[in-house]
Amino acid sequence: MIFTKKTSAEKRADFKKKLASGQLIQMPGAHSPIVARIVEELGFDGIYISGGALSADLALPDIGLITLDELTMRGRQIARVTDLPALSDADTGFGEAMNAARTIREMEDAGIAACHLEDQELPKRCGHLDNKVLVGTTTMVQKIKAAASARRDPNFVIVARTDSKESEGLEASIERCKAYVDAGADVIFPEAMHSQADFAAFRKAIQVPLLANLTEFGKTPLLTKQQLTDLGYNIAIYPVTSLRLAMKGVEDGYATLKRDGTNANIVANMQTRKRLYEVLHYEDYGAFDQSIFNFKI
Repeated sequence: MIFTKKTSAEKRADFKKKLASGQLIQMPGAHSPIVARIVEELGFDGIYISGGALSADLALPDIGLITLDELTMRGRQIARVTDLPALSDADTGFGEAMNAARTIREMEDAGIAACHLEDQELPKRCGHLDNKVLVGTTTMVQKIKAAASARRDPNFVIVARTDSKESEGLEASIERCKAYVDAGADVIFPEAMHSQADFAAFRKAIQVPLLANLTEFGKTPLLTKQQLTDLGYNIAIYPVTSLRLAMKGVEDGYATLKRDGTNANIVANMQTRKRLYEVLHYEDYGAFDQSIFNFKI
């Protein structure tokens, strides 16, 4: 069969079960559906959908310019091609508490298994940049409560991200997150940790599952799977990795094409037609077509 086998509800149940196991869930970023297919083929636990990667793919900076419709459309496109659960960025919830509630409903309808909301004000900034401005704890608590009450599937996971460590300090950031847990957050995402000690402090203080962001070129050291497991973390995301790999390949390849005047010298760096068709399940579409139109009049 050419389509996914699992329903959205089944994927959410899978994700909740994996989360309860205590094992680290690795979720590489997929900036497009075909990348999600490769993530699944390689045996990862789930897929991450980054607002920063989507913004960059649209040639926009990650400052809250993408819309809820743009994000959920990409989420739906990705979720429909894989049986893996997808965790999506939801920025600030695209407004206040009522907007956050609508965001959860839209994410559920798109087939997403989980999403995270952050405590920045708009216009937001990439989590690994300086000078982020935060909403008050009370405002963020209201958003989380609204989000938790809006979900129809109890297995939909709500992740609360805090960007507060840089401006408020580690202890104050932890206190914020305790309030977020009390408000209904299932997972805490402490953004822009500087060291293993920072990660350990959150693990010691917070009782719910924790998410680590292993984005390249940021403030956080690129810890290994084993290091994160030893620290007691439950989810690892690699948000913009696929986009960065792809863009480096495009830049290098097209520079060679411009220099040499031919694409003959970059073919060895390309995914072959055969491999592309394997990822697309091309032959399965033909087999499905033949199984339907195999009758005679």
